[in-house]
Amino acid sequence: MSEFRSHVKAVEDLVGPVGRLEGILNTGREDALYAAVVAHPHPLGGGTMHNKVVYHAAKAFSSFGMPVLRFNFRGTGLSEGAHDEGRGEVEDVRAALAWMEGKYRLPILFAGFSFGANVGLRACCGDARVRGLVGLGLPVRAEGRDYTYGFLPGCGSVPKLFVSGDSDAFSPRGVLEAVLVSASEPKKIVWVDGADHFFAGTTQSPASKLDGMSAAIRGWVAESFGV
Repeated sequence: MSEFRSHVKAVEDLVGPVGRLEGILNTGREDALYAAVVAHPHPLGGGTMHNKVVYHAAKAFSSFGMPVLRFNFRGTGLSEGAHDEGRGEVEDVRAALAWMEGKYRLPILFAGFSFGANVGLRACCGDARVRGLVGLGLPVRAEGRDYTYGFLPGCGSVPKLFVSGDSDAFSPRGVLEAVLVSASEPKKIVWVDGADHFFAGTTQSPASKLDGMSAAIRGWVAESFGV
């Protein structure tokens, strides 16, 4: 069993505005300098905290010894409440931040995938507890849903990383680059070659691209936070 999997436990006391939120914590090292929270993709599309992108992002943070929390949004898995189309889910992210801050008293790095990226960035921008932001597969239009990012200029001077596949149908490269122009510095944009929205391969490059996504996170953490 890998070290990442051997230091994991269920979270029993994470409570959001509408009830308990199911969570998984990788405990990290006692000398950790940061903690991390990772949010999952759209629950109506089957997204949960067990999603492969979420799992690999959590593992990337954990490789630095950080405690990492993954959780299910309201109405997903064993989390109480009902899906709220991204409105109440912003408060779920804030509940997760408060839980991690209360438990570890460490600055927090946030990462979200797809729906979780949009919701989580809205929750985290301007929050003093959050010292770094990661948007994975940041969606612009997906399954008939439009995602907007007018809040990005308010995210302040915390380091930001955006990682997307260069064949992401939900975030065409030119469209997403135009959106990210408004994001304040410092920011870094990484395009993973041959990757779709889920960091799976394409017909021309069929191998999984999850390792490339993970490497982008690890490189950014090391460069931006010196851990």
